Amino acid sequence: MAEYLEMRGIVKKFPGVLALDHVNLRVKKGEVHALLGENGAGKSTLMKILSGAYSKDEGEIEFDGQLVEIHSAQDAQRLGISIIYQELNLTEQLTVAENIFMGRQIMKNKFQVDWKRMFGEAQRLLDDLNVDVDAHSLVRDLGVARKQMVEVAKALSINSKVLIMDEPTAPLTNREIKVLFDTIRMLKDRGVSIIYISHRLEEVMEVCDRATIMRDGTNVTELNVADTNLDEIIRYMVGRELKEKFPKIHLEPGKERLRVENIHAGKQVNGVSLSVRGGEILGIAGLVGAGRTETARAIFGMDPKESGEIYVDGQKVEIDRPLDAIQAGIGFVTEDRKGEGLVLGLPISQNITLATLEKLGPSFHMSLGKEKETVNDYIGKLNIKTPSALQLARNLSGGNQQKVVLAKWLLSDSKVIIFDEPTRGIDVGAKIEVYNIINSLIRDGVAVIMISSEMPEVLGMSDRVAVMHQGEITGVFDNDGTLTQEKILYYATGGDKHTA
Repeated sequence: MAEYLEMRGIVKKFPGVLALDHVNLRVKKGEVHALLGENGAGKSTLMKILSGAYSKDEGEIEFDGQLVEIHSAQDAQRLGISIIYQELNLTEQLTVAENIFMGRQIMKNKFQVDWKRMFGEAQRLLDDLNVDVDAHSLVRDLGVARKQMVEVAKALSINSKVLIMDEPTAPLTNREIKVLFDTIRMLKDRGVSIIYISHRLEEVMEVCDRATIMRDGTNVTELNVADTNLDEIIRYMVGRELKEKFPKIHLEPGKERLRVENIHAGKQVNGVSLSVRGGEILGIAGLVGAGRTETARAIFGMDPKESGEIYVDGQKVEIDRPLDAIQAGIGFVTEDRKGEGLVLGLPISQNITLATLEKLGPSFHMSLGKEKETVNDYIGKLNIKTPSALQLARNLSGGNQQKVVLAKWLLSDSKVIIFDEPTRGIDVGAKIEVYNIINSLIRDGVAVIMISSEMPEVLGMSDRVAVMHQGEITGVFDNDGTLTQEKILYYATGGDKHTA
């Protein structure tokens, strides 16, 4: 099978950074091609060049046998190249059909939209994908998986020949992932080429034909997925052996640092009680919609509580807003690092010191020298890849953004830190670094609550596991080597309620 798309010698420079250094990518017609590498390897930059968001500084792109220039998203669309970003690009208050044909409405004449034909065409695209969505529905009323299928329908509406998927399964349940994979295989059978970016390497092994692996803005290798294994891929990605995926340390837990009694908040937190001790990691598992994140938000004061009590180091604390939680010694590494964990338009330095400004002196006479020293210390400690502390948070890769959020809470000297999906969307090497940061916290006597949808992560890093179902805790278990994914799943689907 000949190359359908070839990017040769692509160079991209940003101030102080060589993001891509003569990178090559070759994709065949009708194949699923994985683009792999750690955060900051240059994958997203390369795809932004292909989809017209960035211009290349050097190199050439050959598509379907012709040399092409791509200077805008419109250029890419005209060629049949579409991208589905991790943060979906839909307008919530418009209908599904309006989103699918946004900027390309089907017109009766120069001035009138042919609504009947547009809704009919949108519905045909959705039915073709076996998606149970009405084209008249408002996007805001859809779940994440259906929104993603709307993005796929939008790509097909411009007759996409190459479809780029960036971390497509990050927000999906296992059942929804299966539907997506079925769709990918159907598109492949139709001759659509798919470039698949994911940090979930098990998925790459299942759905991809070949892989290009990048590191530090350069090519490392290209290989057939059927001829390799996970360990080899990881070795190419990180340039070293990762001896252990979950570097768990076992400590004797100290005194109880957080106790939550009978919290009720909204529809998804119904009488939750839990406790966690210093030097301990309490994992919270459960299916999507179980109320895990909502429980964390209620503890941290982001969402209002109807009732319940919270104790930190044995003292009852009143938490009505996040500032109360911070002052009580609770930190929260939120699942939505871009929307809630960072101020993307501020530099790294200000993001790191956001929760602890009072440590640096009164606002009218803050010690800028002390701030600079502290920030640079954490950039070094956490190995945050950036040309300087003045780099805007939005310009960092996902893994480095996550480290900035972690630095903010490490600096706060919190007694309890809640991590909500701490490794979502970051690569295997950065995951190990995050786990080691969590290990350093529990060594210092911090109590850690870790919410995760990845069962191996919960089992690999927790001392105890609390399982939630429909806003309630259905079981709390010591992770003593006998706890299994099957047992967690049993309680995550209601547990003994099935036989009650």
